[in-house]
Amino acid sequence: MNLDDIRYAERFDGISGSAIREIFKLIAKPGMISFAGGNPALSALPDDVVGKIAAEVMQQDGKRILQYGATEGYPPFVESLKAYASAQLDCNIPAVLPVTGSTQAMDLLCKALINPGDVILVEDPTFLGNMQCMRLYQAKLVPVESDDNGIILEKLEEAILTHHPRMLYTIPTFQNPTGKTLAADRREPIAKLAAKYGVVVAEDDPYRDLRYEGTPLPAIKHYDTDGWVVFLGSFSKIISPGMRVGYMAGDPLILRKCTVGKQSSDLHTGNLNQAIVDQFLRQNLLPDHIAAISASYKGQMNAMLEELAAFPAGTSYTKPEGGLFIWVTLPEGIDAKALLNKAVEKGVAYVPGTHFYADGGHDNTLRLNFSNSTIEQIHKGMAILKDIFAEALA
Repeated sequence: MNLDDIRYAERFDGISGSAIREIFKLIAKPGMISFAGGNPALSALPDDVVGKIAAEVMQQDGKRILQYGATEGYPPFVESLKAYASAQLDCNIPAVLPVTGSTQAMDLLCKALINPGDVILVEDPTFLGNMQCMRLYQAKLVPVESDDNGIILEKLEEAILTHHPRMLYTIPTFQNPTGKTLAADRREPIAKLAAKYGVVVAEDDPYRDLRYEGTPLPAIKHYDTDGWVVFLGSFSKIISPGMRVGYMAGDPLILRKCTVGKQSSDLHTGNLNQAIVDQFLRQNLLPDHIAAISASYKGQMNAMLEELAAFPAGTSYTKPEGGLFIWVTLPEGIDAKALLNKAVEKGVAYVPGTHFYADGGHDNTLRLNFSNSTIEQIHKGMAILKDIFAEALA
């Protein structure tokens, strides 16, 4: 029998892989200016500090670190993480679970809560990587209309009453892909709606510390009095994406189900990586590190915004107060997906916005990342994009 005839699980029907990962295959050539990913700047990766900490923790606790660990996490990290999460969210956090990147957190939540056909409400647009996760669990994704201040509460309640969802997935701060932030006066109502209707909120907030201006806002979890909000945190954007350390904070019963699900995924997140992040927390290294990388990112973001101001008439774009992304809406009639190959040929890459919509469409949109390019590269790459889009309008 020919292997081409192999029958794959139905959950893979219609799943073609991450659009961003596919774009990465196009941009491997030297000299490419990539606005496509969400990578931290190389200068933001504290390799010297991590190397020093790794040596220290191996000397102090190497035998335990190199042995199998508890699924619930490396004990010193669980302790420091719980204190960190409680302080960050300004509320009592009853339980935490270290995970292998916050991507795993979403996978575990779906594993614990979602049956085929269950509805998950998502922002419109939202992070394509987690949409792929939800679809692999055969969930039905229903987009909820948003505006410049995030999810529209009336539309959210209407969607809850109509579709009876199991979960709401939201990225409330410097959202991926738009860079928008959920308004302060919409956060507590979302927690109350979740409790009223019995909807688990997956609050994915990996960018909240990367604020370059404005006032920090309380998390939705801060207002959660009934346990319906699960906070998904990550150290990928503020320490290292390669270490793959994230966490879940929430109700012990929900996290227990996720722990059981994790046992058959990777048994436990790498002990050494947890031990390194533990020392970042215990030595209070994060505040100064975040301040340093935020100053650099602010300059990169402003350089990109400066270039966008000169884009063809009719172009609109978000002006984030932090995070890693700017969302661009081009004049009607321009197809950002169709123009991607031309941009790559000229040495610049981005992600077409259509991939971030549960129902597709919106072909005149794109997501730009500024953190992984120098200011010089930003000016050069954005000038190329400006000319490509202007030519498409001519």
